[in-house]
Amino acid sequence: MISKKIEKAINEQIKKEEYSSRLYLAMASWCHANGYPGAASFLYTHADEERMHQLKFVHFLNDRGGHAVLQNIEEPPAEYKTLQAIFKEILKHEQYITASINELYHLCVTEKDYTVANFLQWFITEQVEEESLVNGILD
Repeated sequence: MISKKIEKAINEQIKKEEYSSRLYLAMASWCHANGYPGAASFLYTHADEERMHQLKFVHFLNDRGGHAVLQNIEEPPAEYKTLQAIFKEILKHEQYITASINELYHLCVTEKDYTVANFLQWFITEQVEEESLVNGILD
């Protein structure tokens, strides 16, 4: 059984992952409409990947006896100035997600829920890859 405190924190992470998916989908649409088909394809795929991250959290929380609850999320921006601006925003967003996952991990260790902490290891590794990928694109 998962504690209510950790359940609430995971539900917040689910919300952030869902927003990530929508953000990258909005960015993909902008790229598609503005003549960047390669970037659009990359971001459509990335939006799907973020949705899968959301689903991993949903399934895990429900499997642990919690209840994944979808929340309202803000609308992502639909307009961007440049392709480079998009990727700078992606890096900033991925750093935000990394910090959020690290905070969730810290909570799990503090609450001595090592099962959730172990689950989060995959996401910690994934975030290193995400930030490295975007840094490489910007370089």
